[in-house]
Amino acid sequence: MSTSAPTLHVPVLLEEAMTYLAPRPGGRYIDATVGTGGHAVEILRRSSPDGRLLGIDADPEALAVAEARLRPFAPRYVLVHGNFRHLERHARWHGFVPADGILFDLGMSSFQIERPERGFSFQVEGPLDMRYDPHQPLTAAELVNTLDEAALADLIRRYGEEPRARAIARAIVAARARQPITTTTQLAAIISRVVPPRPGRLHPATRTFQALRIAVNDELNALQEALEQAEVILGEGGRLVVISFHSLEDRLVKRFLLSRASPCTCPPEIPVCVCGRRPTFRILTKHPVTPTPEEVARNPRARSAKLRAGEKLTPALV
Repeated sequence: MSTSAPTLHVPVLLEEAMTYLAPRPGGRYIDATVGTGGHAVEILRRSSPDGRLLGIDADPEALAVAEARLRPFAPRYVLVHGNFRHLERHARWHGFVPADGILFDLGMSSFQIERPERGFSFQVEGPLDMRYDPHQPLTAAELVNTLDEAALADLIRRYGEEPRARAIARAIVAARARQPITTTTQLAAIISRVVPPRPGRLHPATRTFQALRIAVNDELNALQEALEQAEVILGEGGRLVVISFHSLEDRLVKRFLLSRASPCTCPPEIPVCVCGRRPTFRILTKHPVTPTPEEVARNPRARSAKLRAGEKLTPALV
């Protein structure tokens, strides 16, 4: 474990997230990816003096930092070590149903990237880990060293949108036949021999590392489950705000909101609605909200962020 002082994650789209979440005194809010507490601090500040916050995160190290950071707001918050795919369970257990707002800030944080022992970065040597929750069994090393070539190529293509997925998978399988692939730099070097670096482009390992991280943490399935649960526990007028960092997440959020904002799901050939469906959300962001050039200059990791938001139209199921 690193003994250096932790880097606090700089919250992305902070002002924009607060505008759409609209925290107010007396409200009940859930930060489903509380991390080191950047957004949570602002939610608690803006909901003073009696707004409450439930913070959830899979990373116990990040939670420890958040606990110290949020201490001035005690006892108005509860922090839970868990996956947001169990959002409804945590919200009901801690009395946050109906919720007035739910925030998801997806992806990795600076806190995780800058800790080599976590295995998220291809720029420094570390174990091929990539788990948000170090207690879960599956690691990136297991996927890299056990999946057959076809399954590995499919994973890299599906979750990394990597056009050279088959060639990368073939190189990984050939390399691991000589010796197991156990470190981030070892894997990055294998990928770089297949996809040579090009000035001004993404590092060749970027998409493969993204794919492995998503697979290790089952991120897309967890997000779909969490959004469906958010729909259940949000109160009427409650806000859902999601900040994503790659197209797979953003498309999933966009489709979820569009489907919940649609008044009818009947096939177009049926002239009269028979499904009886009523919209459960009003979309607040016609287009995704992106960082200003000034924010990107201050925090380059914000450059790919997209924020989408919706307002719940029907009461929560209490």
